[in-house]
Amino acid sequence: MRNLPPLGELRAFEAAARLLSFKEAANELGVTPTAISHQIRQLEERCGHALFRRRPRPLALTARGARLFPVLKDGLDSFADAMAGIAGEVKQPRTLRLTMTNAFAHRWLVPRLPLWREVHPDVPLEVIGTDAVLDLRGGDADVAIRYQRRMPTGLVAHELLRDTFWPVCSPELLVTSPIRGAVDLANHSLIDLLWGPQEPSPPTWRLWFRAARALDPAAPATTDMCALAFYEELHAIEAVIDAQGVAILSDVLVARELASGALVKAIDLSLPGFGFYLAHTPDHPRRSIIEAFCAWARSVA
Repeated sequence: MRNLPPLGELRAFEAAARLLSFKEAANELGVTPTAISHQIRQLEERCGHALFRRRPRPLALTARGARLFPVLKDGLDSFADAMAGIAGEVKQPRTLRLTMTNAFAHRWLVPRLPLWREVHPDVPLEVIGTDAVLDLRGGDADVAIRYQRRMPTGLVAHELLRDTFWPVCSPELLVTSPIRGAVDLANHSLIDLLWGPQEPSPPTWRLWFRAARALDPAAPATTDMCALAFYEELHAIEAVIDAQGVAILSDVLVARELASGALVKAIDLSLPGFGFYLAHTPDHPRRSIIEAFCAWARSVA
């Protein structure tokens, strides 16, 4: 543990040594010359040596005072520079770091970013697209949009959206081979999405056909029907837009194409999806701008 004198005594000595005047030091620090003299006396008692020669005038440093002064001055200058730098950082706009899945960033957030810049042009965003769960408490990001079945725990969280998974395709495919029921899917190439082991019941064709067979025992199995499979959701979406087949897709991620008619729901049987949750730590130092982003996201959802 450092054995240091009170900061007031050090500031009084540094100012008096720099100005070689108790009176000018008192004016600079906003105290009386008597207070400066008293603080320096206390510092000299701690050191066990005089730091100033007071007689004859003018005021001068002793050898030990001259040895202490540059060290103390450099320290206080460094402290002042560091404080000024921190204050400058606070005043400068700091990037807000967001993490979410690649698919959500690409399909939902990026098209809406001009709307954010309209209302918050002074707050730049850094978007981290990843399927990994980043550590918000460790500072990996400021805000997460978590994609999961239930509300995140241990964080401040709000549900932004919830999706549903539908068999989706280009309307071109239905011109020559319409789909009126699950059996008609045998006439089409199926595109599957491969999920990680952490999701026990992913919305895949296997799960969809299980639900279809519960309604219609004649519904086929999928063993020989899946022509393509992707680990990356964006690749599956692009393949479907390109009329390469039918896939089970999130209606949030293909909302624009469904609205425009570029894609259609091939059959009226869906699977429940997941929630998109805005999440952040409760004690984040930038709570106000984080809450502003969350409110904006909900307003454009």
